[in-house]
Amino acid sequence: MKCPFCSHMETQVVETRVAEDASFVRRRRQCGACEKRFTTYERPDLSFPALVKKDGRRVDYRPEKLRGSMNLALRKRPVPIAAVDAAVERIEERLLSFGLREIASSRLGEMVMLELKGLDQVAYIRFASVYRSFEDIDDFKNLVDEVRT
Repeated sequence: MKCPFCSHMETQVVETRVAEDASFVRRRRQCGACEKRFTTYERPDLSFPALVKKDGRRVDYRPEKLRGSMNLALRKRPVPIAAVDAAVERIEERLLSFGLREIASSRLGEMVMLELKGLDQVAYIRFASVYRSFEDIDDFKNLVDEVRT
């Protein structure tokens, strides 16, 4: 493993820990030259299904786009980053568990809405108002009423 600080090619593992859910391995490493420490994560390389958009286009799943959409809805909301990370992980686990090569982007959107509903009601409404493309104020009012009950 190359040191990210000095690019020296020899580093040694100081500590290894398996995640609680055993989904990845965390390793603390130390550079042999500059002696700085850094962390690496080992995860299995899995392929996510392609997303089929409403217009029929197929695009690759991009975790950074999912996280960005959720962060936009959660902007200025009191939700810990760890909770967002856990929600993204649950969504990705569900995507992989389907075992499909393609999935409708609307299905992914519904999964995001479900997670946001559990994290923060305001974020849920923000996301749903964009995602569902409300035509009039009554649709929006119905969504707010749904959250209140």
